[in-house]
Amino acid sequence: MRLLASLPNTVCKLSGMVTEADLDRWCVEDLRPYADTVLNAFGPRRLMFGSDWPVCRLAATYAEVIAVARELTATLDPSERHEVFTGTALRTYGLTVTGSPATQEAPCT
Repeated sequence: MRLLASLPNTVCKLSGMVTEADLDRWCVEDLRPYADTVLNAFGPRRLMFGSDWPVCRLAATYAEVIAVARELTATLDPSERHEVFTGTALRTYGLTVTGSPATQEAPCT
């Protein structure tokens, strides 16, 4: 991951972790080392939340996946969380937000 992160044209999704853990017994702390690794390697401006829906349903509900992502990013300041949940995806995919300010965090907050 760190090698990929050293390339300036790469981004990473914070996604799919619950289905790679023990499907029946995972907890947030099982996922934290992986989330911390990509947060440290890519930083919030090059990391984006991904729900992994519908595959995530093998191990968690959509609401649980969002709650886990919130907890794993709880130490970030509001602008950094905005990057992970909104900003990186907007830039990467060339999206714009209409009907509401682009500075609002994604509906999962």
